[in-house]
Amino acid sequence: MTALTTDPRFVRTPPPGGSPSSRALLGLRGTLLLLQWQVRRQAQFLPLMAVVQTALAVSTVLGYGLLIGNVDGEAALFLATGAPTITLIVIGLVMTPQAMVQARTEGSADWLRTLPLPRGAFLAADLTVWTLLALPGLILGTIVGALRYDITYHLAPWVLPVAILISLTAASIGYAFAALLPPMITQLVSQMLVFLLLLFSPVSFPAANLPGWLRTAHEILPIEPMANLMRAGLAGQAFDASARDLITVLAWCAAAVTAAVLALRRRG
Repeated sequence: MTALTTDPRFVRTPPPGGSPSSRALLGLRGTLLLLQWQVRRQAQFLPLMAVVQTALAVSTVLGYGLLIGNVDGEAALFLATGAPTITLIVIGLVMTPQAMVQARTEGSADWLRTLPLPRGAFLAADLTVWTLLALPGLILGTIVGALRYDITYHLAPWVLPVAILISLTAASIGYAFAALLPPMITQLVSQMLVFLLLLFSPVSFPAANLPGWLRTAHEILPIEPMANLMRAGLAGQAFDASARDLITVLAWCAAAVTAAVLALRRRG
């Protein structure tokens, strides 16, 4: 047995009610414990996942360049700044729900919910793991893009918070539909999202390349606003982002977190 099941500091049932500070402390302690448990549980797979998502970022930069052929300055900036966004979104929308499906299938997700911890602690621990896991690919993809296409970034001071927000939003959305949908449907949806992201989302190419109805759809969906924020943070000399982009991403993040917490409470 691990400390998760034997340490009385974490498994005792809290008294009913309690002050807000005591409930917040319980939630924080539970989140840290679950975070430690998730890292230990997936210790053999986390390095491989980091390698896979890093390879995805690099191959996106290089692969799209091969498809385009003669890459001009604007296309090079789109490729170099789009690769980090694709990496962050794929981690959240594909790997996060698949890990959730595995946990539900093997029974560990149901077992964890028997612990006397706030349901939000489960979500916070999982989102922390997947958000941090996406950062190495973001950094390496950005470096490879600069070296491959000989471009210079003009980093905004808020680029790191934006990257964390994008990763958190994508992971929250993936976690939400993984918690709400049956495992088989979750896997199908996550696989479908890969093709939609790579081929029909204005991340590594301008939105003007899409048909009108799809451009309209992306004004509501969070993918284009995520890409706009990342592009403006990496190459502010060529791209900008609007307040609407930030509000759209924040709204999707809040909605996904709320849906995930409600789903966890319902199942718990």
